[in-house]
Amino acid sequence: MSHRNIEHLHRNRIEYRKDPETDIPTEKYYWGSYYQEGTYQCYELFRSTAKITTYKSLKWHMIVLRYMNLKLDDSKFEKIIYFMCDVRNGFVTFAIHKNFIDKMIMDVFSYDFSIPPRNRLRKIIFKDSTGMSKKKKLKIVGQFAGRNKCVNNENIYECMLHINHSNKRITISSLAKILDCSSRTIHRNMDLQLKKEKELLNNQYEKV
Repeated sequence: MSHRNIEHLHRNRIEYRKDPETDIPTEKYYWGSYYQEGTYQCYELFRSTAKITTYKSLKWHMIVLRYMNLKLDDSKFEKIIYFMCDVRNGFVTFAIHKNFIDKMIMDVFSYDFSIPPRNRLRKIIFKDSTGMSKKKKLKIVGQFAGRNKCVNNENIYECMLHINHSNKRITISSLAKILDCSSRTIHRNMDLQLKKEKELLNNQYEKV
């Protein structure tokens, strides 16, 4: 996402990142927090330069934006959504008809926000503006994943997210390097859902 388009959210005081509120980190560091059991309470939209490539992803972004900005006037929220849905503004990769946008907005307004929107489980959350390089962050991810002394869907997925946030293409070899294991081990421990998620994240990367 370009700096210019994110600035539009800043100017309108739109929150698009939210740290865990009630989940307590297992360990805290100068660079962020580690949750041994993971947390679903971390929402980080537009962390990478990847754009929104599907209607499903678009609706999720809309719901999460509303969840983080419940006090925002409805008409102002609609304007933000229309801005996002304009392919020229760099948030989405496809043109969307106004009637479809209107329907999605109505669905969002009827959403029960007493239940937090579905979210990915996160174990490692970096603070903004730590000054750390992407390489250093990935090294930290690998160190914590290595604590489990095993490779599984959970820590593979954690690594995938951080590679994506680093604006890099996810490969089996890059996952194996971070987790300090063989490529065969990665293949053996990735289920079908995780393989589809890898493909989706890489599709977003390639369309930047």
